[in-house]
Amino acid sequence: MLGLIRDQLNRSVPFASHTGVTILSVGTGTAQAALEQSATSINHIGSQHAGALFTLGEAASGAAMAGLLAPRLGQVRPVTADAGIRYTRIAHGRITATARCDAPAEALLERLDTDGKVSFAVEVSMTDDSGRDVAAMQVTWHVSQPSHAA
Repeated sequence: MLGLIRDQLNRSVPFASHTGVTILSVGTGTAQAALEQSATSINHIGSQHAGALFTLGEAASGAAMAGLLAPRLGQVRPVTADAGIRYTRIAHGRITATARCDAPAEALLERLDTDGKVSFAVEVSMTDDSGRDVAAMQVTWHVSQPSHAA
């Protein structure tokens, strides 16, 4: 199922695809995504554009969220409620984002059943091919059942 989620995300998120983001893996509350440096992902100094890195991190967090809620993914409406990023180094080349949500899936699904909605944070670290940190991000997801959409 998690492989299907990865494949679906790679096909169904047009902006992430446009920027060159590829979802590499999806687990239960975890994911990895990558962005290759290209002529369309760079800024005026020839490094990865801040907006491209933001898109990479948000996409990785969304994949981790999808993996966490895999049993109910087709029955809910997830939206990014808040996101913050900290750029720590100029990013060159391929950047890999690793996302993780430490909240237990069972507790989130139970709250979703009880309240019709749930919010939780996903932490994302981004590294270059040398393993150096280039950015860190936190994305808060708001997930609701259609009858409780806000």
